[in-house]
Amino acid sequence: MTGTYEWNPMPHILDIKCPWCGEHAVFEFGEVVRITLKKDIPFFEESDLFQYYQFKDSCGHKWHGAVFYANLHGGSTEAIYELPEGYKPENWNHSKYLTRSQGTDLGSVSCGHCHTRKPYILNWPYDAFYSFNVKNETLWAFNRESAVDLRDYIESTDRKTSKYRWASFLLHIPTTFKKQSVRDSVVKKLNRLLAF
Repeated sequence: MTGTYEWNPMPHILDIKCPWCGEHAVFEFGEVVRITLKKDIPFFEESDLFQYYQFKDSCGHKWHGAVFYANLHGGSTEAIYELPEGYKPENWNHSKYLTRSQGTDLGSVSCGHCHTRKPYILNWPYDAFYSFNVKNETLWAFNRESAVDLRDYIESTDRKTSKYRWASFLLHIPTTFKKQSVRDSVVKKLNRLLAF
């Protein structure tokens, strides 16, 4: 998809190009919990498990938040302990739905190639691992599974999205990438990326 439109329901975990070495890496969105009492702010500011941020809502009101990056702490909220009263580790769990529950681009990167593991602010779709240009437009997929669906969808002639897990994502593919004149080229490029 192109930079000219956005696809907001993003999954919790994405395949990206490592910002440090350019190889395949995993990005996972951090989960944000609102800090309700000012007296709790120092706990989250000093904690090794959280990053403290001051956010602004759409009306310009400031609020305090604690961000947890599961990717940097064993992949779950089990690392969270001894919280101030009123907070539970499960508050920082990802939603049960496929897509992220909050709208920030805060997350963490884990790269198996250069072994970098640190917080990172996502720059989508520039960071997408499964991406390439066709006629000055960028086609991208969230992860391997959505890239396979994308390839199979582009390759097919019936264009029935209902048979794909990533159907709602496929509905937003610009016509540029579905034209018969570029179909073979797009499928080859996707196959090349999927070979890694």
